[in-house]
Amino acid sequence: PANYGNPQRVAGGFDSKRLALLLAILEKRCGYPVSQNDVFVSITGGLKVTEPAMDLPVMAAIVSSLLNKTIDNKTIVVGEVGLSGEIRGVSMADRRVFESSKLGFKNIILPEITVKQLTENSLNVISVSDIQSALDYLIK
Repeated sequence: PANYGNPQRVAGGFDSKRLALLLAILEKRCGYPVSQNDVFVSITGGLKVTEPAMDLPVMAAIVSSLLNKTIDNKTIVVGEVGLSGEIRGVSMADRRVFESSKLGFKNIILPEITVKQLTENSLNVISVSDIQSALDYLIK
């Protein structure tokens, strides 16, 4: 929770305006009280990430922290989130599944529209169409 009036929004390696947008979506579409909390997002390794498919993993990490519940470390999350909470398709889905499998992941959460185009099938693929269904699967 924010201790000093205005909550802090700190984004290291992630666009701070994009973070503000994602927080607004979480509050409006899912009802999480993020406006009352400080939010810190840091991409490890000093990387700067501009990939739109990072929206869903960042939102999942924020909700995981807010609810103090962990996400399975064998699950990878990929998806761009729109203003109405829908999960938009991502490019190179087959490559993402293949590389995730090589790294030892067992499950992958992908946008519904992207799953329909997959030919690679080395992971358990979970299809999601909106942010709430993704969070319901991830945060149990």
